[in-house]
Amino acid sequence: MLTKIEAFILGLIQGLTEFLPISSTGHLYLGRHLFGLEEAGLLLDTLMHVGTLLAVFVFYRQEFLKILRNPFGKLTWLLVLGTIPAVIVGLAFGDFFDEISKTGVTIGWEFLITGLFLWFAESIKKGRKKMDNITYGDALFIGVFQAFAIFPAISRSGFTMVAALIRGLDRETAAYFSFLMSTPAIAGAIVLQSLDLVQGKAENIPMDSLIIGILASAIFGYIAVKWMINYLKNHSLKVFAVYVWILGALILIMQNTGRF
Repeated sequence: MLTKIEAFILGLIQGLTEFLPISSTGHLYLGRHLFGLEEAGLLLDTLMHVGTLLAVFVFYRQEFLKILRNPFGKLTWLLVLGTIPAVIVGLAFGDFFDEISKTGVTIGWEFLITGLFLWFAESIKKGRKKMDNITYGDALFIGVFQAFAIFPAISRSGFTMVAALIRGLDRETAAYFSFLMSTPAIAGAIVLQSLDLVQGKAENIPMDSLIIGILASAIFGYIAVKWMINYLKNHSLKVFAVYVWILGALILIMQNTGRF
């Protein structure tokens, strides 16, 4: 049974790690495992994602108002193109990666891979592209990197920021566009998970705990988006690389010694 404190902690984990480049899915899996809540996975994941979706809607409200006023403008097509690779991969291999996510057998290695890409990002020559300079090719390229986040502990935000830096976006814009691109990805995950819930049996989780989890996810997600965009202006991604390397190594050690 999910308690209010557990719901708050998991909401905090989801909110922060969705937008810090350290993998929210991987951390949420670890959080559920710690609390012995594996059976609450699907419903919990769905509603935690609702919280982070609320966070990006609030933070990017001006951009979404622009889309509503001009639904066929450039920004709309950038988001569409950036989402297509993830949709293709999800439809083609979704069931396979769902099984991987349930076991968590690969997450140690995936944390290590995320760290490698974050470290590599610091060797990329600083770009100058702003939001107005992003091309459709940039969006598609970043979308391909986003598709790799179908692996449970590959950081979606981390990979998309790295891809944006490769394409010459400046550091602040790389984070800004990465989080904006997360909106259709998170919304799509909610829709797919909701369909699975309708077809199956929803877990028995107290409503007040779920509400606390959603609110915590939304609040800390908003804080993480705002903080990360400002942080990346003048700070390195290497600190996050070191963190996920340590975490990945610990998980592999625990798995090989039968403690995880």
